[in-house]
Amino acid sequence: MAALYELEPSVRFEIFTQVPDWFFQDSLSSVFNYHPLLTDLGLVQKTPLVEDIPETVRRLNALLPFDRSQIERLARQVRELKCALIVCDIAPMGILVAQEAGIPSVLVENFTWDWIYQGYLHEEVRLRPHIAYLQEVFEAADYRVQTEPVCCYRTADLVTPPVSRKARTPAKQIRGRLGIPASAKVVMITMGGIPEQYTFLDRLEGLKDLYFVIPGPSASWQVRNRLILLPHRSDFYHPDLVQACDVILGKLGYSTVAEVYHAGVPFGYVLRERFRESAVLAAYVKEHLQSFALTEAEFQSASWLSRLPDLLALPRIPREGPNGADQVADFLYRLLTT
Repeated sequence: MAALYELEPSVRFEIFTQVPDWFFQDSLSSVFNYHPLLTDLGLVQKTPLVEDIPETVRRLNALLPFDRSQIERLARQVRELKCALIVCDIAPMGILVAQEAGIPSVLVENFTWDWIYQGYLHEEVRLRPHIAYLQEVFEAADYRVQTEPVCCYRTADLVTPPVSRKARTPAKQIRGRLGIPASAKVVMITMGGIPEQYTFLDRLEGLKDLYFVIPGPSASWQVRNRLILLPHRSDFYHPDLVQACDVILGKLGYSTVAEVYHAGVPFGYVLRERFRESAVLAAYVKEHLQSFALTEAEFQSASWLSRLPDLLALPRIPREGPNGADQVADFLYRLLTT
Protein backbone atom coordinates (compact mmCIF):
# COMPACT_ATOMS: atom_id res chain seq x y z
CA MET A 1 0.00 0.00 0.00
CA ALA A 2 2.80 2.42 0.84
CA ALA A 3 4.56 1.63 -2.46
CA LEU A 4 1.35 2.09 -4.45
CA TYR A 5 0.79 5.45 -2.76
CA GLU A 6 4.26 6.53 -3.95
CA LEU A 7 3.15 5.77 -7.52
CA GLU A 8 -0.31 7.29 -7.22
CA PRO A 9 -0.90 9.72 -4.31
CA SER A 10 -4.63 9.90 -5.06
CA VAL A 11 -5.14 6.23 -4.16
CA ARG A 12 -7.50 5.43 -1.27
CA PHE A 13 -7.58 2.18 0.67
CA GLU A 14 -10.51 0.46 2.36
CA ILE A 15 -8.88 -2.00 4.77
CA PHE A 16 -10.94 -4.94 6.06
CA THR A 17 -9.00 -6.73 8.81
CA GLN A 18 -8.59 -7.37 12.51
CA VAL A 19 -4.98 -6.17 12.44
CA PRO A 20 -5.05 -3.11 14.77
CA ASP A 21 -5.74 0.16 12.95
CA TRP A 22 -2.66 1.77 14.55
CA PHE A 23 -0.44 -0.52 12.48
CA PHE A 24 -1.73 1.16 9.31
CA GLN A 25 -1.64 4.63 10.89
CA ASP A 26 2.05 4.11 11.64
CA SER A 27 2.88 2.54 8.27
CA LEU A 28 0.91 4.57 5.71
CA SER A 29 0.82 8.18 4.55
CA SER A 30 -2.16 7.57 2.29
CA VAL A 31 -5.83 8.01 3.03
CA PHE A 32 -7.49 4.85 4.31
CA ASN A 33 -10.67 3.73 6.03
CA TYR A 34 -10.53 0.91 8.54
CA HIS A 35 -13.23 -1.77 8.76
CA PRO A 36 -12.74 -4.25 11.66
CA LEU A 37 -13.60 -7.67 10.24
CA LEU A 38 -12.42 -11.27 10.58
CA THR A 39 -11.47 -12.13 7.00
CA ASP A 40 -8.97 -14.90 7.68
CA LEU A 41 -8.19 -17.26 10.55
CA GLY A 42 -4.77 -18.71 9.77
CA LEU A 43 -3.46 -20.56 12.81
CA VAL A 44 -4.35 -20.07 16.46
CA GLN A 45 -1.11 -19.64 18.42
CA LYS A 46 -0.39 -20.70 22.01
CA THR A 47 2.92 -18.83 21.85
CA PRO A 48 4.88 -17.24 18.97
CA LEU A 49 6.45 -20.64 18.29
CA VAL A 50 3.66 -23.09 19.21
CA GLU A 51 0.39 -23.43 17.31
CA ASP A 52 -2.91 -24.80 18.67
CA ILE A 53 -4.30 -27.13 16.00
CA PRO A 54 -7.45 -28.36 17.85
CA GLU A 55 -8.48 -24.75 18.56
CA THR A 56 -7.69 -23.82 14.96
CA VAL A 57 -10.07 -26.55 13.76
CA ARG A 58 -12.78 -25.44 16.17
CA ARG A 59 -12.64 -21.88 14.88
CA LEU A 60 -12.43 -22.98 11.24
CA ASN A 61 -15.59 -25.03 11.76
CA ALA A 62 -17.35 -21.88 12.92
CA LEU A 63 -15.98 -19.70 10.09
CA LEU A 64 -16.04 -21.92 6.98
CA PRO A 65 -17.66 -22.02 4.57
CA PHE A 66 -18.14 -18.26 4.67
CA ASP A 67 -21.66 -17.07 5.32
CA ARG A 68 -23.29 -16.25 1.99
CA SER A 69 -25.32 -13.36 3.34
CA GLN A 70 -22.16 -11.78 4.76
CA ILE A 71 -20.41 -12.10 1.39
CA GLU A 72 -23.36 -10.42 -0.34
CA ARG A 73 -23.46 -7.61 2.24
CA LEU A 74 -19.72 -6.97 1.87
CA ALA A 75 -20.04 -7.00 -1.93
CA ARG A 76 -22.69 -4.26 -1.73
CA GLN A 77 -20.44 -2.33 0.66
CA VAL A 78 -17.34 -2.40 -1.59
CA ARG A 79 -19.43 -1.38 -4.60
CA GLU A 80 -20.86 1.56 -2.62
CA LEU A 81 -17.29 2.49 -1.63
CA LYS A 82 -16.41 2.48 -5.36
CA CYS A 83 -13.55 0.02 -4.90
CA ALA A 84 -11.81 -0.76 -8.20
CA LEU A 85 -9.68 -3.68 -7.02
CA ILE A 86 -9.68 -6.15 -4.10
CA VAL A 87 -6.20 -7.21 -2.95
CA CYS A 88 -6.05 -10.27 -0.67
CA ASP A 89 -2.99 -10.88 1.49
CA ILE A 90 -3.89 -14.60 1.69
CA ALA A 91 -7.28 -13.66 3.17
CA PRO A 92 -9.69 -15.87 1.17
CA MET A 93 -12.87 -13.97 2.02
CA GLY A 94 -11.89 -11.08 -0.25
CA ILE A 95 -11.82 -13.34 -3.31
CA LEU A 96 -15.45 -14.36 -2.79
CA VAL A 97 -16.48 -10.75 -2.11
CA ALA A 98 -14.77 -9.67 -5.34
CA GLN A 99 -16.58 -12.37 -7.31
CA GLU A 100 -19.95 -11.30 -5.89
CA ALA A 101 -19.23 -7.60 -6.49
CA GLY A 102 -17.89 -8.05 -10.01
CA ILE A 103 -14.55 -6.48 -9.04
CA PRO A 104 -11.15 -8.00 -9.99
CA SER A 105 -9.31 -9.78 -7.17
CA VAL A 106 -5.55 -10.06 -6.67
CA LEU A 107 -4.13 -12.77 -4.39
CA VAL A 108 -0.70 -11.87 -2.96
CA GLU A 109 0.98 -14.84 -1.28
CA ASN A 110 4.06 -16.83 -0.50
CA PHE A 111 1.78 -19.63 0.73
CA THR A 112 -1.94 -20.27 1.03
CA TRP A 113 -3.64 -21.69 4.11
CA ASP A 114 -4.72 -24.93 2.44
CA TRP A 115 -1.02 -25.67 1.81
CA ILE A 116 -0.16 -24.94 5.46
CA TYR A 117 -3.02 -27.07 6.80
CA GLN A 118 -1.86 -30.04 4.72
CA GLY A 119 1.18 -30.21 7.00
CA TYR A 120 -1.09 -31.04 9.97
CA LEU A 121 -3.37 -33.63 8.32
CA HIS A 122 -1.45 -36.50 9.90
CA GLU A 123 -2.56 -35.32 13.33
CA GLU A 124 -5.89 -33.66 12.54
CA VAL A 125 -8.01 -35.16 9.72
CA ARG A 126 -10.81 -32.67 10.42
CA LEU A 127 -8.76 -30.15 8.43
CA ARG A 128 -9.47 -32.02 5.19
CA PRO A 129 -12.77 -30.33 4.19
CA HIS A 130 -11.35 -26.92 5.02
CA ILE A 131 -8.33 -27.62 2.81
CA ALA A 132 -10.57 -28.58 -0.12
CA TYR A 133 -12.77 -25.51 0.34
CA LEU A 134 -9.86 -23.07 0.60
CA GLN A 135 -8.10 -24.57 -2.42
CA GLU A 136 -11.18 -23.82 -4.50
CA VAL A 137 -11.45 -20.26 -3.15
CA PHE A 138 -7.79 -19.39 -3.69
CA GLU A 139 -7.83 -20.78 -7.24
CA ALA A 140 -10.72 -18.42 -8.05
CA ALA A 141 -8.59 -15.26 -7.72
CA ASP A 142 -8.40 -13.29 -10.96
CA TYR A 143 -4.70 -12.53 -10.54
CA ARG A 144 -2.01 -14.24 -8.46
CA VAL A 145 1.19 -12.59 -7.23
CA GLN A 146 3.79 -14.77 -5.49
CA THR A 147 6.48 -13.26 -3.29
CA GLU A 148 9.77 -14.96 -2.53
CA PRO A 149 10.46 -17.06 -0.56
CA VAL A 150 7.62 -18.92 -2.34
CA CYS A 151 6.46 -22.11 -0.63
CA CYS A 152 4.58 -23.68 -3.54
CA TYR A 153 5.07 -22.24 -7.01
CA ARG A 154 1.89 -21.90 -9.06
CA THR A 155 1.04 -20.30 -12.37
CA ALA A 156 1.38 -16.65 -11.35
CA ASP A 157 1.00 -13.29 -13.06
CA LEU A 158 4.02 -11.98 -11.13
CA VAL A 159 6.77 -13.41 -8.91
CA THR A 160 8.74 -10.86 -6.86
CA PRO A 161 11.67 -10.64 -4.44
CA PRO A 162 10.75 -10.38 -0.73
CA VAL A 163 8.11 -7.77 0.06
CA SER A 164 8.62 -5.55 3.09
CA ARG A 165 7.98 -2.08 4.41
CA LYS A 166 10.93 0.22 3.75
CA ALA A 167 13.10 1.91 6.35
CA ARG A 168 12.45 5.65 6.59
CA THR A 169 14.96 7.06 9.09
CA PRO A 170 18.78 6.83 8.98
CA ALA A 171 20.29 4.28 11.37
CA LYS A 172 22.42 6.94 13.10
CA GLN A 173 19.30 8.94 13.96
CA ILE A 174 17.48 5.88 15.32
CA ARG A 175 20.45 4.98 17.50
CA GLY A 176 20.62 8.52 18.79
CA ARG A 177 16.95 8.41 19.83
CA LEU A 178 17.58 5.08 21.57
CA GLY A 179 20.65 6.44 23.37
CA ILE A 180 23.01 4.01 21.62
CA PRO A 181 26.45 5.17 20.42
CA ALA A 182 26.98 5.01 16.65
CA SER A 183 29.94 2.64 17.08
CA ALA A 184 28.25 0.21 19.52
CA LYS A 185 27.16 -3.31 18.57
CA VAL A 186 23.39 -3.76 18.75
CA VAL A 187 21.28 -6.92 18.73
CA MET A 188 17.51 -6.82 18.23
CA ILE A 189 15.31 -9.70 19.41
CA THR A 190 11.91 -9.99 17.75
CA MET A 191 9.14 -12.59 17.74
CA GLY A 192 7.15 -11.04 14.92
CA GLY A 193 4.60 -9.07 16.91
CA ILE A 194 3.24 -11.94 19.02
CA PRO A 195 3.77 -11.44 22.79
CA GLU A 196 6.49 -13.60 24.31
CA GLN A 197 7.75 -14.09 27.85
CA TYR A 198 11.53 -13.91 27.71
CA THR A 199 13.30 -15.79 30.50
CA PHE A 200 16.80 -14.49 29.81
CA LEU A 201 16.45 -10.70 30.19
CA ASP A 202 18.49 -10.57 33.41
CA ARG A 203 21.42 -12.20 31.63
CA LEU A 204 21.30 -9.63 28.82
CA GLU A 205 21.11 -6.76 31.26
CA GLY A 206 24.43 -7.76 32.77
CA LEU A 207 26.41 -7.79 29.51
CA LYS A 208 28.82 -4.87 29.12
CA ASP A 209 29.82 -4.95 25.46
CA LEU A 210 26.44 -5.12 23.71
CA TYR A 211 23.17 -3.27 23.47
CA PHE A 212 19.95 -5.25 23.11
CA VAL A 213 16.70 -3.83 21.70
CA ILE A 214 13.53 -5.89 22.22
CA PRO A 215 10.19 -4.68 20.85
CA GLY A 216 7.06 -5.98 22.53
CA PRO A 217 7.76 -7.32 26.05
CA SER A 218 7.04 -4.13 27.97
CA ALA A 219 4.02 -1.83 28.30
CA SER A 220 6.36 1.18 28.21
CA TRP A 221 9.83 2.13 27.03
CA GLN A 222 12.32 0.81 29.60
CA VAL A 223 16.11 1.09 29.71
CA ARG A 224 17.95 -1.35 31.96
CA ASN A 225 21.67 -0.66 31.53
CA ARG A 226 22.19 -1.65 27.87
CA LEU A 227 18.90 -3.51 27.57
CA ILE A 228 16.17 -1.48 25.85
CA LEU A 229 12.60 -2.79 26.07
CA LEU A 230 9.94 -1.26 23.82
CA PRO A 231 6.15 -1.64 23.84
CA HIS A 232 4.41 -3.47 21.00
CA ARG A 233 3.45 -0.08 19.57
CA SER A 234 6.34 2.30 20.10
CA ASP A 235 7.66 5.52 18.60
CA PHE A 236 9.99 3.43 16.43
CA TYR A 237 9.06 2.07 13.01
CA HIS A 238 10.08 -1.59 12.92
CA PRO A 239 12.03 -1.50 9.61
CA ASP A 240 14.03 1.43 11.00
CA LEU A 241 14.97 -0.64 14.06
CA VAL A 242 16.06 -3.55 11.86
CA GLN A 243 18.30 -1.29 9.78
CA ALA A 244 19.83 0.32 12.89
CA CYS A 245 20.97 -3.01 14.41
CA ASP A 246 23.98 -5.21 13.71
CA VAL A 247 22.24 -8.55 14.28
CA ILE A 248 18.61 -9.66 14.36
CA LEU A 249 17.64 -12.62 16.52
CA GLY A 250 14.14 -14.06 16.45
CA LYS A 251 11.31 -16.07 14.97
CA LEU A 252 11.58 -17.21 11.38
CA GLY A 253 8.54 -15.45 9.92
CA TYR A 254 7.96 -13.87 6.52
CA SER A 255 7.84 -10.21 7.59
CA THR A 256 11.04 -10.50 9.63
CA VAL A 257 12.84 -12.42 6.88
CA ALA A 258 11.84 -9.80 4.29
CA GLU A 259 12.92 -6.84 6.45
CA VAL A 260 16.21 -8.49 7.41
CA TYR A 261 16.84 -9.46 3.78
CA HIS A 262 16.53 -5.88 2.55
CA ALA A 263 18.61 -4.53 5.45
CA GLY A 264 21.27 -7.19 4.75
CA VAL A 265 21.77 -7.75 8.50
CA PRO A 266 23.00 -11.09 9.91
CA PHE A 267 20.11 -13.17 11.27
CA GLY A 268 19.97 -15.75 14.06
CA TYR A 269 16.61 -17.40 13.46
CA VAL A 270 14.42 -19.65 15.58
CA LEU A 271 12.86 -22.51 13.65
CA ARG A 272 9.19 -23.46 14.02
CA GLU A 273 9.72 -27.13 13.23
CA ARG A 274 6.02 -28.03 12.91
CA PHE A 275 5.13 -25.06 10.71
CA ARG A 276 5.40 -25.99 7.03
CA GLU A 277 6.64 -22.58 5.84
CA SER A 278 9.69 -22.71 8.12
CA ALA A 279 11.71 -25.08 5.93
CA VAL A 280 11.22 -22.84 2.89
CA LEU A 281 12.14 -19.68 4.79
CA ALA A 282 15.20 -21.36 6.35
CA ALA A 283 16.49 -22.52 2.95
CA TYR A 284 16.09 -19.00 1.57
CA VAL A 285 17.82 -17.41 4.56
CA LYS A 286 20.74 -19.84 4.32
CA GLU A 287 21.23 -18.94 0.66
CA HIS A 288 20.70 -15.17 0.83
CA LEU A 289 21.66 -14.03 4.36
CA GLN A 290 24.49 -14.31 6.88
CA SER A 291 22.73 -16.53 9.42
CA PHE A 292 22.55 -19.42 11.84
CA ALA A 293 19.63 -21.51 13.06
CA LEU A 294 18.42 -21.98 16.64
CA THR A 295 16.03 -24.47 18.16
CA GLU A 296 13.36 -23.15 20.50
CA ALA A 297 15.23 -24.69 23.45
CA GLU A 298 18.47 -22.95 22.44
CA PHE A 299 16.65 -19.64 22.11
CA GLN A 300 14.87 -19.87 25.46
CA SER A 301 18.01 -20.96 27.32
CA ALA A 302 20.05 -18.12 25.75
CA SER A 303 22.74 -20.61 24.78
CA TRP A 304 23.02 -18.53 21.59
CA LEU A 305 25.02 -15.95 23.57
CA SER A 306 28.15 -18.03 23.04
CA ARG A 307 27.60 -17.96 19.26
CA LEU A 308 26.74 -14.28 19.06
CA PRO A 309 30.33 -13.03 18.51
CA ASP A 310 30.55 -15.10 15.32
CA LEU A 311 27.32 -13.58 14.01
CA LEU A 312 28.38 -10.05 14.97
CA ALA A 313 31.63 -10.52 13.07
CA LEU A 314 29.79 -11.15 9.79
CA PRO A 315 29.43 -8.25 7.34
CA ARG A 316 26.15 -6.87 6.08
CA ILE A 317 25.07 -7.86 2.59
CA PRO A 318 24.40 -4.78 0.43
CA ARG A 319 21.13 -4.99 -1.52
CA GLU A 320 20.92 -3.47 -4.96
CA GLY A 321 17.83 -5.25 -6.26
CA PRO A 322 14.25 -4.01 -5.96
CA ASN A 323 11.89 -4.42 -3.03
CA GLY A 324 9.08 -6.72 -4.11
CA ALA A 325 6.64 -4.15 -2.72
CA ASP A 326 7.51 -1.80 -5.61
CA GLN A 327 6.95 -4.55 -8.18
CA VAL A 328 3.57 -5.48 -6.69
CA ALA A 329 2.60 -1.80 -6.57
CA ASP A 330 3.53 -1.35 -10.23
CA PHE A 331 1.45 -4.42 -11.14
CA LEU A 332 -1.56 -3.11 -9.21
CA TYR A 333 -1.16 0.36 -10.71
CA ARG A 334 -1.26 -1.07 -14.23
CA LEU A 335 -4.42 -3.03 -13.36
CA LEU A 336 -6.05 0.10 -11.96
CA THR A 337 -5.18 2.25 -14.95
CA THR A 338 -6.11 -0.25 -17.65
